[in-house]
Amino acid sequence: MKKLFLIIGAPGSGKTTDAELIAKNNDQISHYSTGDMLRAEVARNTPRGQEINQYISKGEIVPIKIVIETIVNAIKASENDIVIIDGYPRSIEQMMELDSYLQNTPDVRLTSVIEVEVSEETARDRVLGRARGEDDNTEVFNNRMKVYMGPLEEIRDFYKEKDLLKVISGEGTIDEIVSEMESFLKARI
Repeated sequence: MKKLFLIIGAPGSGKTTDAELIAKNNDQISHYSTGDMLRAEVARNTPRGQEINQYISKGEIVPIKIVIETIVNAIKASENDIVIIDGYPRSIEQMMELDSYLQNTPDVRLTSVIEVEVSEETARDRVLGRARGEDDNTEVFNNRMKVYMGPLEEIRDFYKEKDLLKVISGEGTIDEIVSEMESFLKARI
């Protein structure tokens, strides 16, 4: 059975860096990003990859069902039984579709959803860096935060109710955050 860990967090929370470092430090853990999985499927030129490419090549959003199936197929094909996917789900629809799909996929179990929590100020500083102040960058960041925060309470509540949510502070150093997350993951494996 594959054990799936999802890592969510605001832009600038460090979720991708954290997941990459954990996978790098642990040979038994695989890390994927949704975008990378979709591109890999296209590169393999499978029938699903060709279907995905019809959307990507036009700059259109890949339908959620295809994204979910791609994620689950990548998990199943992983050489490791422990898989981390960062940045997913990003919406209520994505969360519900993944939940429904996993209920019908007995060989993959969602083990935990880890939220890397940072203040908006920390996220803004990390994303914009010292050169912040250009309206376009601030505007883009503000929009990304709005998109992230919109469904967050409902996503938290959904996973809390299933006793799957773990909140980790993303305010510390990378080493501190990765150490805490890694300890949590190992305790759940």
